[in-house]
Amino acid sequence: MIDTHCHLDFPHFDEDRDEVLARAVEAGVVAIVNPGTDLESSRRAVALTEKYDNVYAAVGVHPHDASTLNRRVLEELRELASHPKVVAIGEIGLDYYRDLSPRAQQRAAFDAQLALAADLGRPVIVHQRESADDVMAALRGWATEGHPGCVLHAFSGDEALANEAVSLGFFIGVGGPLTFSQRGRRLPEVVAGLPLSCLVVETDAPYLTPHPYRGKRNEPAYVVLVAERLAELRDLSLDELSEKLTGNTRRLFRLPGIG
Repeated sequence: MIDTHCHLDFPHFDEDRDEVLARAVEAGVVAIVNPGTDLESSRRAVALTEKYDNVYAAVGVHPHDASTLNRRVLEELRELASHPKVVAIGEIGLDYYRDLSPRAQQRAAFDAQLALAADLGRPVIVHQRESADDVMAALRGWATEGHPGCVLHAFSGDEALANEAVSLGFFIGVGGPLTFSQRGRRLPEVVAGLPLSCLVVETDAPYLTPHPYRGKRNEPAYVVLVAERLAELRDLSLDELSEKLTGNTRRLFRLPGIG
């Protein structure tokens, strides 16, 4: 199993990061992708790849911090992306729910980082919250002449959004909400109807903790709980599903032969 999105660099793990990673290995997690959320977080993510063999990084500026992206930051992200264990540009995108950066700045930062990813031939990890129309408009333009890969992280959209993303060759990132009480929720139905070849699993730790640990800190070992629920929905054994998901993740991030 590979956790495709976990913020191990966050202070939530400062007291027990080694133990968290040991539990992940014990649970069968063979690799973790740690995306940055701003320049400093991206630096920390790269540093963690040098300390832990099974950790990979993405570098980027989250929409919450879009106002911090300037030419100097973009150039340092380019330099960080040259590290051999940086596998993507991310976490980038648009967030119109919190609006912590002005929307015009969010869109400018998103476009600039999409261009960086295209120039470097790196896939992107995309955050989308109440901004699906603008996110997909940007991604459609980015994907017109082919693209190096994209995952819609912590997917919470509808069937139409998922189907368009898949038609563009994107991946769908599935996390803890798949395990929540499903009254009024559409995620299981959407995920059950998608091609298995477009799915990857994640924790978004320390956030979005799956059942039965909801309300506590999330950690990468819990990605197995997401996979178990997905296996149930797809009527597959966990071993069968894990093999498929690991292959998808290796293809998306061009990871070496692990798992």
